[in-house]
Order: sequence, then structure tokens, then C-alpha cells
Amino acid sequence: MADLREIVREHAALLTQIRRDLHRIPEPAFTEEKTSAYIYDFLEKQGLPVKGEIARHGVLATLDTGKPGKTLLIRADMDALPIEEETGLP
Repeated sequence: MADLREIVREHAALLTQIRRDLHRIPEPAFTEEKTSAYIYDFLEKQGLPVKGEIARHGVLATLDTGKPGKTLLIRADMDALPIEEETGLP
């Protein structure tokens, strides 16, 4: 099985693009409609079963390996903070 660092290196360009895309659509708490749709669409394109509109804008995807063992849950916030970007970077 691949090391997590190896997987991240393989997908660095995609991960960077996703981060940049999400930073272009900042939405404060309870208004994350575009962010939620972006995440939903991405996960669905990966072939994962996805549920949306959980507690308003939440997204839930399940990756079932079919192997017995422990379950891992990953949670992340999607809302943006009211900060002005001053670096000039994408």
C-alpha cells in the first residue's frame, strides 16, 4: 500500500487546484452553497456515493473498501473567514 506522502505527491497538482478553486468562492458560515456544490460534484465524479444538504450545506461521501476493520471519519469545515487576500497569489 502506498504511503500517504506518496499519494499526496502524486496528486499535488490536483490538490493545489482544488484549494485554489475553493479559495475563489469564499462563503461565510451557513451560506456555503457554491462550496458545497463543488465538493459534492467532485466526490460524485470520483464515483463515491454522496449525500448533500446535510444540516443545510453539509456533504457526506462514503468510501467502502469492502475489507473488515475499523472505520475512519474525516470532517472538515467549509466556511470562509472574512479576510482580504494581500499576497497577490492565486
